[in-house]
Amino acid sequence: MKKRTLVLSGSIVTTLLAAATTVTGVFMTNRIMYIKKKDDAFIREREITAKRFDEAWYDGCSKEILTINSPNGYTISGIFLKPLETNNTVIICHGVTENKINSMRYARMFERLGFNAVVYDHRRHGESQGKTTSYGHYEKFDLQAVVDKVRELTGEDALLGIHGESMGAATTLLYAGTLADNADFYISDCAFSNFPQLLKRIFESVVPIDAKYTLPFADFFMRIRDGYSVKEIMPIDAVKQIERPVLFIHSEPDDFIPSSMTKELFEQKPEPKMMKIFDKGEHAKSFNENPGDYEQTVAKFLHDYVPAYRNETETLL
Repeated sequence: MKKRTLVLSGSIVTTLLAAATTVTGVFMTNRIMYIKKKDDAFIREREITAKRFDEAWYDGCSKEILTINSPNGYTISGIFLKPLETNNTVIICHGVTENKINSMRYARMFERLGFNAVVYDHRRHGESQGKTTSYGHYEKFDLQAVVDKVRELTGEDALLGIHGESMGAATTLLYAGTLADNADFYISDCAFSNFPQLLKRIFESVVPIDAKYTLPFADFFMRIRDGYSVKEIMPIDAVKQIERPVLFIHSEPDDFIPSSMTKELFEQKPEPKMMKIFDKGEHAKSFNENPGDYEQTVAKFLHDYVPAYRNETETLL
């Protein structure tokens, strides 16, 4: 009887440990896959109040609503903003928890620099479909579909750039380095270099357990639940394959994604490349805190590193 009791006790303990492991794995992957997004109305009001989204300009701007089929099996919602008589275009990729309204500030900057812009919602954000957020893994295929659509609308000879912020920047680098280096230039604003390292920082701030234990759990459950390993999301590896010019931007005070990650990316990217680290600005606020210097930095990058842009602007002078 005693032996049977011990066997039953052992089975119960094993079952409880398995249940606890599953609960922990589901909890951690839920935080990753279903990260809480900002309310769309809040984003719009925030950008209007800060005078980064000009409703009058938007209402009067020539535009085309885009609905793009993702190779992942859902639709992506975008807007092709055409304030200028040009085919030169920049695709703008917002950060996690944001939406395409957050990208309008950059659209106005690129208008001043001679570009139209395409803003779109990442999967599971804004008006786009998709069930989970994957921090660039699935998003890079969506970006490829957007690039293909823009090339179809503007022609292969049009000057095309991609600007990404935070997760959008990581997505941009993953697209260019692992799928198709099919734009003329890229701008990476506060990208992470190594997703497992970023998760380690996040887990250590919210879970009182050493990340060397929690991260393998998260990775195991991510494979099961969303079909990929967090170790596959490595912009630090992707940049080594990018041949076109990249401008890396970050702010030193960023305590969510440290500026050291952008410095690592810059070191691994072959020439041509340029980097600007701002002294002011929290995460994804380099433009907000340094709008004039930010635009001047982008203008210098375009002039110095994108020959087609330099030739066009000098011809107009």
